[in-house]
Parts: sequence; structure tokens; C-alpha cells
Amino acid sequence: MNPTTIKSLDDVTLDPLNANAGNAEGRAMIAASLSRFGAGRSILLDKHGTVIAGNKTVEQARAAGMTKIRVVQSDGTGLVAVQRTDLDLTVDGTARALGIADNRTAEVDLTWDPTVLEQLRKDDPDALAGLFTDAEVAELVAEALRDAEPSDVDAPAQVEAGVELRKKWGT
Repeated sequence: MNPTTIKSLDDVTLDPLNANAGNAEGRAMIAASLSRFGAGRSILLDKHGTVIAGNKTVEQARAAGMTKIRVVQSDGTGLVAVQRTDLDLTVDGTARALGIADNRTAEVDLTWDPTVLEQLRKDDPDALAGLFTDAEVAELVAEALRDAEPSDVDAPAQVEAGVELRKKWGT
């Protein structure tokens, strides 16, 4: 049996290079799910306690006032399951709703951070191997640039370009 410990949720570190930026709607859905159903799935930590998967869940659990985390050590050779003793899928609509909420929040809260993906593509290509092609990352970066707010654009470079055009056109 794998060793299990109870730790403070404050001992968990969020991944500073999490490629999922998430979004407000997804965070609200995670918060609502935690409030309605409680914790329903595990997150994944590295050996140092840094979140590999589940960063937004940790954020919302903290915001909801959860303070403890049950850590099950594993070397990855077997699945780790969370068994809710208060739910019965055959008779409990809440159990089915929790499954749907889990899948829906994952879908809604997924917002790739193209900056992180591009950094990983350059610095750690194995992290994206078989998951993203260079072309897919380039498209996400281009899409982010197209969608950028004017305040997100390099204003000094735009001003400089404008000055050059005025000189060229004599205006």
C-alpha cells in the first residue's frame, strides 16, 4: 500500500510555468463545484510538492477555505483512485452531476498560455513532444497576438513606427 499523509494545502506549490492560464468562467465553475460537491478528484504533485496537474483546483480549494490535502505517494506504475464513500452512482444524482462537473470544468477552464508553450517549445521540447507541433504553438502565439488588447501591444515600437511613417510621407 502507498504511504498516505495529511499535509497543509499551504505546503503545495503552484507550477510557475503552468501552460493552462485558465479563465474566470472556469475558476468560477471550479469554485461552484467544490462548494456543491466537495473535493471529487485528485491533483498531481511532483516529489517536491509542486503541482503538475490541478493548479486551478488548488487555487479554488484555498479560496474556499480548504486547508488540508491527503497525499498518496506513487511512482506512477499504478492508478490512484479517490473513492467517495458518501456517493453511490447507481442511486445518487449528485454522483452523476459530480462526474459531469469534473469534465465540464476541465473543458471550460482550459485556456492555453501561448507564452508558456512557446518557452517550453524552445527550452524543453520534450515537454510538448507528441502533444503540440511547432505549427500549433506558432498558431496559438499568432492568435494571442491578433487578440491582444491595444495596451498589450508594444506602444513604444508603435510610436517609433508611426514617426518613421510620418517622415516617409512628409506629414
